[in-house]
Amino acid sequence: MAKWNGFSLRWYEKLFENSRIMDALYYTVIVAVIASLVATVVGTITAIGIHKMKQGKLRGLLLNINYLPILNPDIVTGVALMSLFVFINMEFGFTTMLLSHIVFNIPYVILSVLPKLKQLPDNIEDAALDLGATPWYALRKVVLPQIKPGIISGMIIAFTMSIDDFVISFFTTGNGVTNLAIEVYSMTRRGISPEINALSTLMFVSVIILLVLSNISQSKKTINN
Repeated sequence: MAKWNGFSLRWYEKLFENSRIMDALYYTVIVAVIASLVATVVGTITAIGIHKMKQGKLRGLLLNINYLPILNPDIVTGVALMSLFVFINMEFGFTTMLLSHIVFNIPYVILSVLPKLKQLPDNIEDAALDLGATPWYALRKVVLPQIKPGIISGMIIAFTMSIDDFVISFFTTGNGVTNLAIEVYSMTRRGISPEINALSTLMFVSVIILLVLSNISQSKKTINN
């Protein structure tokens, strides 16, 4: 049995040998990555579109609709999405879970990007166009770099929400597809395995390392500036 300074690594070895947990981890990560990326792209485009709309009933309506998935209890959103998939006769599985995560992540991205758009000068895009930039070039080189912190924040929030989600995933998944939240829930009925504790430790350490690296990178950028 592998040991390190008297600390047994038995449960870490068993963790990587447990196919159920490894499959759940795979689906958790792949759904979170794809959902956060798609939600970031869609949410950013939607936020720019809402920002460009004139103040009016339509803009207010779109913002109120955007708040619904955030204000609604997760169980309401989960049942609504499940009913939608049943109505359109869609087979439950990886696709339905992924689409559900994209849907409830988009509002968080929009709410992260909109404040950055409001901070932009009103004429910054017009100035770029007057200097000969095309609308697409102005968007890529002028607008997006200015709102980049909001986009990154929205993507991180979307990724975190997807990793953490249980209720919506529970209602929209199918046979053979599960994530860590559902797997842990199913384990509570027969007893939590120490393998889950080992996985939680590894995930906690990974988050700490990412935070440290992020802070170091930010400090270097601040010093360089």
